[in-house]
Amino acid sequence: MEMAMVRECEVGDCSYNWEHRCHAFAITIGDDVHPMCDTFCRSSGKGGTSEAIAGVGACKVSGCSHNNHLECECSEISVGYRGEEIDCMNFESR
Repeated sequence: MEMAMVRECEVGDCSYNWEHRCHAFAITIGDDVHPMCDTFCRSSGKGGTSEAIAGVGACKVSGCSHNNHLECECSEISVGYRGEEIDCMNFESR
């Protein structure tokens, strides 16, 4: 299994977001119930590195159909706003 990559991030006020791409090495998605981006960070400076394009290091949302032993089986995901929440847009309930 290869790590799911973050193809796009629409959360412009996240410190890891540069031009709609996530530049953390890896992100964590959710808690046991909600598919939020657990790595989201607001800061006055930019985080991550320009060379890095984030992968999904862990997915803690056990109710997602893409979750296999806390790993995401999607080849790539998008992160964006679902209402007020910053979520994995590929979440699909089992």
